[in-house]
Amino acid sequence: MPDRIRILYLCTGNSCRSQMAEGWTPHPGGECIAVESAGIDLSGREPAVVSDAMLQCADVVVTVCGHADEQCPALPAGVHKIHWPLIDPAKATGIEEEVTAAFRATRGEVERRVRALLPALGVDATT
Repeated sequence: MPDRIRILYLCTGNSCRSQMAEGWTPHPGGECIAVESAGIDLSGREPAVVSDAMLQCADVVVTVCGHADEQCPALPAGVHKIHWPLIDPAKATGIEEEVTAAFRATRGEVERRVRALLPALGVDATT
């Protein structure tokens, strides 16, 4: 196992779910984790587009939406792929409180999944 586990979170737009996962990961993972997030640009917008270099450096690629899972580029040998089918809170509708609740629910689900992922990768998530 490498000194640092390199995790790449992928989402179609790299607008919230993959960034949430990236944000949650360094805190519990500490110095044992290197983390990035990127998007698979399907809409002509300007996300942090996934590069070959990112894929080459990753030990684990986590797709956080169906489009990213379906469109994920071929991964180098030895890279482990995980899919988390997270709901996109950016598509939430309703009054402000309902939209906020959707973002909070996704944030909670992302945190739960990151905290479960780290021990599965051999990282002490209690620090």
